Amino acid sequence: MSELVTGEAVVLGLRTARLPSRALARLLDAVVYMAAYFFVSLAVVLGLSSIEGAAGDAFVIALMVFFTVLLPVMVETLSHGRSLGKMALGLRVVRTDGGPIRFRHALVRGLVGVIDFGLMAMPAVVVSLFSEQGRRLGDIFAGTLVIRERLPQSARSHGAVPPVPPHVMHMLGADLVALDLSAVPDGLWLSMRQLLGRMNELDQPVAAGLADRLAADLAARIGWPVPHGLPSMVYLGAVTMERQRREWERAASAYGTPAYGVPTHAGPAQAAPMYLPTQAGPTPAAPPQQPNGKPVRVLGVPQPVQAPQPQPAVVAPPAPAAPPAPVVQAAPVMQPEPVVQPAPVAPVMPSQPPQPPAGGFAPPA
Repeated sequence: MSELVTGEAVVLGLRTARLPSRALARLLDAVVYMAAYFFVSLAVVLGLSSIEGAAGDAFVIALMVFFTVLLPVMVETLSHGRSLGKMALGLRVVRTDGGPIRFRHALVRGLVGVIDFGLMAMPAVVVSLFSEQGRRLGDIFAGTLVIRERLPQSARSHGAVPPVPPHVMHMLGADLVALDLSAVPDGLWLSMRQLLGRMNELDQPVAAGLADRLAADLAARIGWPVPHGLPSMVYLGAVTMERQRREWERAASAYGTPAYGVPTHAGPAQAAPMYLPTQAGPTPAAPPQQPNGKPVRVLGVPQPVQAPQPQPAVVAPPAPAAPPAPVVQAAPVMQPEPVVQPAPVAPVMPSQPPQPPAGGFAPPA
């Protein structure tokens, strides 16, 4: 693995390609370019058979230069360092700082490649064998190297820091938060990460000895000795995870996003939960509290589950009283009206015939 340092002082772990894979990729590229050169030259010779021999030879030489130098330069420039052979084998040409190559890098590689692959590729083979990163003359003059982009699963998981058991982070949480990690140099952090990533590949005595030495050096710089009964490997992993948590919080604050343990609103204070250790070790201190009373979330440690608080019984409000029923008054008793007896009618007597007026005329009978 090649350890490259970028302009931002970031260490890059790149897996450089070795001689066998590079030779096979170069062979595939040569087969493709030579096949294209053969068919194009054949078409040109058949199409321009009427031109003079010297002109035809010059044209064929120009085609050879194009397919052996200019075409590879164009392909690497446009594909950012991946020719057909390198693409098939998962390789790529990059700058020594890990960035993509440009036209000038590809041009220098192509021009010096005439020397590298001119004498049966012996210059390229000899220089690559003696180079720590497997670079040939073209890579040295252009400031490039060939890396492996596709890695097996074992290589992908290589270098990953294994997580620390959650109960250990519970026990050491308060002490880790209070540590001052500014005095630890980058070289020591890199050594710790490499040891933690490869601890399953090393012999147990060797890994334990390296962990003890690194833990002693780290404890002398941060002023926190290894707790009694805690393995040195677990101690290194816990401190490394605490550093990662602080870096993530700084990155989150720089982008304006809330990080773990940063409350977004205030709330009523609650009692802090008790942490009980599950194995021998230092007496744990109460975890730091947020303004709302909740414990700060520690990276890699699950949030303690609190027992649900009993809720007060909710008393239903009394139902409104029903309005009084309207009083129905009894209908007044109607007294029967007295029957008025008609007054007796006196019998009508027959009227007497009218008396004739006194005079001398009497009506006829």
